Amino acid sequence: MGNTKFDFSGQVAVVTGAAVGIGRGAAVAFTEAGARAYLLDIDDEKTEKAAEAIRAAGGEATFLHCDITDSKSVQETFDRIVSEAGRIDILLNNAGGFTSQLTVAETTEEEWDAVIDRNLKGLFLCSRAAIPTLMKQKSGRIINMGSAAGQVSITRSSPPYSAAKAGVHAMTRVMANELGEHNITVNAIAPGTTATDRVIALRSPEQRKQIGAMSPLGRIGEVEDMVGWILFLASPEAGYYTGQTVSVNGGRHAV
Repeated sequence: MGNTKFDFSGQVAVVTGAAVGIGRGAAVAFTEAGARAYLLDIDDEKTEKAAEAIRAAGGEATFLHCDITDSKSVQETFDRIVSEAGRIDILLNNAGGFTSQLTVAETTEEEWDAVIDRNLKGLFLCSRAAIPTLMKQKSGRIINMGSAAGQVSITRSSPPYSAAKAGVHAMTRVMANELGEHNITVNAIAPGTTATDRVIALRSPEQRKQIGAMSPLGRIGEVEDMVGWILFLASPEAGYYTGQTVSVNGGRHAV
């Protein structure tokens, strides 16, 4: 988790897409800082292993199978969390991604629908399920995983992914405006290319090297680079920060 100290003792953090990558890294970091974490994913084996590793290290973690694109699955999952834990303090809408590099002309309707659902509809359903609890508490943090692809044009990426992530940034502003009066902050992170399992599988070593060379820092991001921002946005220090998208891309899109 690094040297910066955060304290989430007594808090409940819900992380979607927690099997691997940024989601898993965030779940680990929250529990290291004292939170009770619920790890949501559809990959039962990998996510249960992640939860087991957290428990073995002394943290408190529970894996719940949840299809974030299915409203029934989402509502049942969040009902169980509130029933067990009594509260939700942090919702990290992390699940998403894409698996094929396509142009608009190459994108099928099925691909469009699947990627939009995974990256945008899931955020809507999970946020909607959590909001009543957060409003009742008069407190909470929602952190949405956006992307640089939702801010700038990226060659050979995924058109529905770019569209969905632009929607994530817009939804972040909408929810922040709606929920501010209830002492709930809503922010997004827009990572540049990050060395997650998905990106390593999708992009060749040469592609990753070329992308890294576009950054003033000369490398692509690591999971830890994103997790630090997630913890900050969930912390008391970020209590007056809402409706924003933090771009974490090594300066690639600043020059």
